[in-house]
Amino acid sequence: MSDTKTVADDVVAKNVLDAKGLSCPMPLLRTKKEIGKMASGEILQVDGTDPGSRNDIPGWCERSGHEYLGEKEGSGFISFFIKKG
Repeated sequence: MSDTKTVADDVVAKNVLDAKGLSCPMPLLRTKKEIGKMASGEILQVDGTDPGSRNDIPGWCERSGHEYLGEKEGSGFISFFIKKG
């Protein structure tokens, strides 16, 4: 039914980006900017409310060489986890 990837419980993000309330394309643009500040191998958590991010973020990771670790449902938002390539 659902093909979403759930993040492992032991994943700990170095940085957290609050993209709640933003709609496409802002969550992805902010994610690109934030990950650019990070070192390779560090993990970014993106908290968002835009359902389109479920497709946008994993697709962008695949195209840009980052590893999409999965997502976790929060209270009214979704947390996406990305390991910088």
